[in-house]
Amino acid sequence: MFERIEKIAKDTCAQHNVSLYDIEQKRAAKGLIIIIFITKISGVTIDECKKISKSIAEVLEEEDFINERYFLEVSSPGLERELKLKKHYLSAIGEKVKISYEKNGKNHSKIGILKEVLPDSITMDFNEETENISFSGIKRSKTYFDYKKSSKEKL
Repeated sequence: MFERIEKIAKDTCAQHNVSLYDIEQKRAAKGLIIIIFITKISGVTIDECKKISKSIAEVLEEEDFINERYFLEVSSPGLERELKLKKHYLSAIGEKVKISYEKNGKNHSKIGILKEVLPDSITMDFNEETENISFSGIKRSKTYFDYKKSSKEKL
Protein backbone atom coordinates (compact mmCIF):
# COMPACT_ATOMS: atom_id res chain seq x y z
CA MET A 1 0.00 0.00 0.00
CA PHE A 2 2.79 2.47 0.94
CA GLU A 3 4.55 1.91 -2.39
CA ARG A 4 1.34 2.66 -4.30
CA ILE A 5 0.73 5.88 -2.33
CA GLU A 6 4.34 6.90 -2.96
CA LYS A 7 3.99 6.32 -6.71
CA ILE A 8 0.76 8.35 -6.85
CA ALA A 9 2.39 11.17 -4.85
CA LYS A 10 5.54 11.20 -7.04
CA ASP A 11 3.52 11.26 -10.26
CA THR A 12 1.26 14.03 -8.96
CA CYS A 13 4.21 16.11 -7.75
CA ALA A 14 5.89 15.78 -11.14
CA GLN A 15 2.71 17.03 -12.85
CA HIS A 16 2.71 20.11 -10.59
CA ASN A 17 6.48 20.86 -10.82
CA VAL A 18 7.25 20.15 -7.17
CA SER A 19 9.24 17.37 -5.51
CA LEU A 20 8.06 14.72 -3.11
CA TYR A 21 10.09 15.23 0.07
CA ASP A 22 8.68 12.52 2.33
CA ILE A 23 5.59 10.52 3.26
CA GLU A 24 4.54 9.63 6.79
CA GLN A 25 1.77 7.34 7.91
CA LYS A 26 0.40 7.57 11.42
CA ARG A 27 -2.33 5.66 13.15
CA ALA A 28 -4.80 7.61 15.25
CA ALA A 29 -8.09 6.79 16.92
CA LYS A 30 -9.90 8.36 13.97
CA GLY A 31 -8.02 6.25 11.39
CA LEU A 32 -4.91 6.29 9.22
CA ILE A 33 -3.30 9.68 8.62
CA ILE A 34 -1.25 9.99 5.43
CA ILE A 35 1.02 13.03 5.43
CA ILE A 36 2.71 13.98 2.17
CA PHE A 37 5.49 16.57 2.29
CA ILE A 38 6.29 18.47 -0.90
CA THR A 39 9.04 20.93 -1.71
CA LYS A 40 10.60 23.05 -4.43
CA ILE A 41 13.52 25.48 -4.52
CA SER A 42 11.43 28.63 -4.18
CA GLY A 43 9.18 27.06 -1.54
CA VAL A 44 5.65 25.70 -1.92
CA THR A 45 2.49 27.71 -1.52
CA ILE A 46 -0.75 26.83 0.22
CA ASP A 47 -2.46 26.80 -3.18
CA GLU A 48 0.04 24.22 -4.46
CA CYS A 49 -0.60 22.07 -1.39
CA LYS A 50 -4.36 22.31 -2.01
CA LYS A 51 -4.04 21.40 -5.70
CA ILE A 52 -1.78 18.44 -5.01
CA SER A 53 -3.99 17.25 -2.15
CA LYS A 54 -7.04 17.38 -4.41
CA SER A 55 -5.24 15.52 -7.23
CA ILE A 56 -3.94 12.78 -4.93
CA ALA A 57 -7.31 12.44 -3.20
CA GLU A 58 -9.03 11.95 -6.56
CA VAL A 59 -6.65 9.13 -7.52
CA LEU A 60 -6.92 7.48 -4.09
CA GLU A 61 -10.73 7.62 -4.29
CA GLU A 62 -10.77 6.29 -7.84
CA GLU A 63 -8.39 3.40 -7.13
CA ASP A 64 -9.98 2.69 -3.71
CA PHE A 65 -7.18 0.42 -2.42
CA ILE A 66 -6.98 1.73 1.16
CA ASN A 67 -9.25 -0.57 3.14
CA GLU A 68 -9.70 1.63 6.19
CA ARG A 69 -10.72 5.14 7.12
CA TYR A 70 -7.94 7.59 6.25
CA PHE A 71 -7.14 11.28 6.20
CA LEU A 72 -4.80 12.95 3.70
CA GLU A 73 -2.59 15.91 4.55
CA VAL A 74 -0.25 17.69 2.11
CA SER A 75 2.23 20.29 3.33
CA SER A 76 5.73 21.68 3.12
CA PRO A 77 8.34 20.04 5.37
CA GLY A 78 8.83 23.49 6.96
CA LEU A 79 11.87 25.54 7.94
CA GLU A 80 13.13 22.83 10.27
CA ARG A 81 12.71 19.67 8.26
CA GLU A 82 13.72 16.16 9.27
CA LEU A 83 16.67 14.70 7.38
CA LYS A 84 16.02 10.99 6.93
CA LEU A 85 17.14 10.06 3.44
CA LYS A 86 20.36 10.79 1.59
CA LYS A 87 18.44 13.06 -0.79
CA HIS A 88 17.29 15.11 2.24
CA TYR A 89 20.93 15.65 3.25
CA LEU A 90 21.88 16.57 -0.31
CA SER A 91 19.15 19.22 -0.39
CA ALA A 92 20.45 20.69 2.90
CA ILE A 93 24.11 21.22 1.96
CA GLY A 94 25.19 24.65 3.18
CA GLU A 95 22.39 24.86 5.77
CA LYS A 96 22.50 24.80 9.56
CA VAL A 97 21.69 21.34 10.88
CA LYS A 98 20.95 20.14 14.41
CA ILE A 99 22.24 16.61 14.69
CA SER A 100 22.28 13.90 17.37
CA TYR A 101 24.71 11.08 16.73
CA GLU A 102 26.92 8.43 18.30
CA LYS A 103 30.64 8.40 17.64
CA ASN A 104 33.35 6.40 19.41
CA GLY A 105 30.81 5.16 21.95
CA LYS A 106 29.71 8.66 22.96
CA ASN A 107 26.46 10.50 22.21
CA HIS A 108 26.69 14.00 20.76
CA SER A 109 24.16 16.70 19.96
CA LYS A 110 25.44 19.69 17.98
CA ILE A 111 24.45 22.43 15.58
CA GLY A 112 26.65 23.10 12.58
CA ILE A 113 26.77 23.60 8.83
CA LEU A 114 26.32 20.58 6.57
CA LYS A 115 29.28 20.77 4.19
CA GLU A 116 29.29 17.52 2.24
CA VAL A 117 27.37 14.29 1.68
CA LEU A 118 29.50 11.24 0.95
CA PRO A 119 28.38 7.65 0.17
CA ASP A 120 28.43 6.52 3.82
CA SER A 121 28.77 9.75 5.81
CA ILE A 122 28.32 13.50 6.00
CA THR A 123 30.80 16.25 6.75
CA MET A 124 29.74 18.91 9.25
CA ASP A 125 31.43 22.16 10.22
CA PHE A 126 31.05 22.90 13.93
CA ASN A 127 32.52 26.37 14.58
CA GLU A 128 35.31 25.85 12.05
CA GLU A 129 36.01 22.31 13.32
CA THR A 130 35.18 19.79 10.60
CA GLU A 131 33.83 16.38 11.55
CA ASN A 132 32.89 13.37 9.46
CA ILE A 133 29.80 11.52 10.78
CA SER A 134 28.70 8.12 9.47
CA PHE A 135 25.07 7.69 8.49
CA SER A 136 24.91 4.63 10.75
CA GLY A 137 25.78 6.80 13.77
CA ILE A 138 23.12 9.44 13.15
CA LYS A 139 20.22 9.18 15.57
CA ARG A 140 18.28 12.27 14.49
CA SER A 141 18.92 15.32 12.36
CA LYS A 142 16.98 18.27 11.01
CA THR A 143 17.67 21.61 9.46
CA TYR A 144 17.92 24.33 12.08
CA PHE A 145 16.49 27.84 11.93
CA ASP A 146 17.83 30.34 14.45
CA TYR A 147 14.68 32.25 15.39
CA LYS A 148 16.51 34.57 17.80
CA LYS A 149 19.10 35.61 15.22
CA SER A 150 16.43 36.03 12.56
CA SER A 151 14.26 38.31 14.74
CA LYS A 152 17.29 40.49 15.62
CA GLU A 153 18.18 40.92 11.96
CA LYS A 154 14.74 42.38 11.24
CA LEU A 155 15.02 45.11 13.91
